[in-house]
Amino acid sequence: MQRTKTAEKTSVAKGADVKAKAAKASKTKTAKTYAAPALEKGLDVLELLAHQPAGLTKSQLARELNRTVSEIFRMLVCLEERGYIAQLSEDRYSLTLKLFQLVQEHPPTERLLVEALPVMHHLAHVTKQSCHLGVLELGNVAILAQVNPPTRIGFYVKLGSTVDIMDAASGYVILAHQPPEQLERILAEWERETGRTQPSDLQTHLNKIRKQGFEKRPSYLVKGVVNISYPIVNERGWAIGALTIPHIEYTDSEITMAMVMGELEKAAAEISGKLGGSSLGKKR
Repeated sequence: MQRTKTAEKTSVAKGADVKAKAAKASKTKTAKTYAAPALEKGLDVLELLAHQPAGLTKSQLARELNRTVSEIFRMLVCLEERGYIAQLSEDRYSLTLKLFQLVQEHPPTERLLVEALPVMHHLAHVTKQSCHLGVLELGNVAILAQVNPPTRIGFYVKLGSTVDIMDAASGYVILAHQPPEQLERILAEWERETGRTQPSDLQTHLNKIRKQGFEKRPSYLVKGVVNISYPIVNERGWAIGALTIPHIEYTDSEITMAMVMGELEKAAAEISGKLGGSSLGKKR
């Protein structure tokens, strides 16, 4: 009984705190010279949902933001039509990855290419293997950059192509190096886009990748190819992409797979460093 009373008091305190913050925000908004109430309501919804991977109902959103349900409903309709949010189940809403897509279209993506391409050219030259840089796009990995090796024959992934995140080593590497809330959001988006359920061993798989810092496994789509993938990380250690070599074995090559992996690890760390991130420090 004591625990129940304590929990109720805590819940009431949190609710009062939320309403106090909303009231304070409302007063601040009123004092602004150039107010944009509709825009502010929309941003309030997006910012709140950003911290709610399981989503919220209209009533919960209205309560947390100190708004009426009718105000929230009109905003939800607009945001859903523009693709920023999606209805999960019943009356629950969650963010989509559209904001993430917009970030990718922002100039920092250009910087990613500028910093990555010289390193990728060097990598392809020393390993005699093709390499590609993948980033998330909805439920897929999109190939943002690709470099061929200086050989007469080889295997490569087409620039601009997309592959399901669950069918790509780079997809698992990116997933493994996401903050928990972002990971849940990405997986929810993938389920909506594909109509499929997550693999039963997904979390075990991702934990293994986190521990070793990379993924190496036979291609999900092509026999005879071994995909080796390392994350490109930001200053917080979260993956913004993955650098991958679809490794093929040449009959007369003196370059071993271990050597290729060493060069790939260095290349990924170098690109990460140029973008403000750092090596994950994992050992093979």
